[in-house]
Amino acid sequence: MLELPTDLPADLVPLSWLIGVWEGSGVIDYETAAGHVTGEFAHRLSFSHDGGDHLNYSASAWLLDDGGARGHALVSETGFWSLARPAIDSDAGPGLLPAPAPVAQERTADDVETLRNADGGFDIEVSLVHSDGVSELYLGQVRGPRIDIATDAVVRSAGAREYTAATRMYGLVDGHLLWAWDIAALGGELASHASARLARAE
Repeated sequence: MLELPTDLPADLVPLSWLIGVWEGSGVIDYETAAGHVTGEFAHRLSFSHDGGDHLNYSASAWLLDDGGARGHALVSETGFWSLARPAIDSDAGPGLLPAPAPVAQERTADDVETLRNADGGFDIEVSLVHSDGVSELYLGQVRGPRIDIATDAVVRSAGAREYTAATRMYGLVDGHLLWAWDIAALGGELASHASARLARAE
């Protein structure tokens, strides 16, 4: 049974089913200009909140050897997930600038409901940074226990490998978090790259 936190800011309620630590395994299957890459990996990701209007995200993955043991560490990610909405006076930033409003306006469920889109879901923004020098801004939507996002921008450091676009899908199915990640990288077209099935960690 899914238990939702009772202390969430209203803006996080549509994303609340993600909160927690998830662990499991998945498969890599991607065709690059240099050849076909396949393998299995262990995956651990975490969604948490600190009282703000966003979820904190972190994820790590490791290749699995033939015996199912963790081997080489793969790229790690960290980032932030939030509903897409215009800034208001009670929002802090940019940088460490405090909110312009002297007293924070507490947003309500009614405020969030005004953000519902024509599909019956909520538009979201996801900012991710990879440990290999790639940064992504995803736009998409959450609709019930399903999320679909696609890159709006990708920035790479000088040492990062070619990576130009991606889409991701997350869904809650029978208490498990399922996700799929399509990428366009290393000369390959946007295509299926990895997927996993994760369970809540005890």
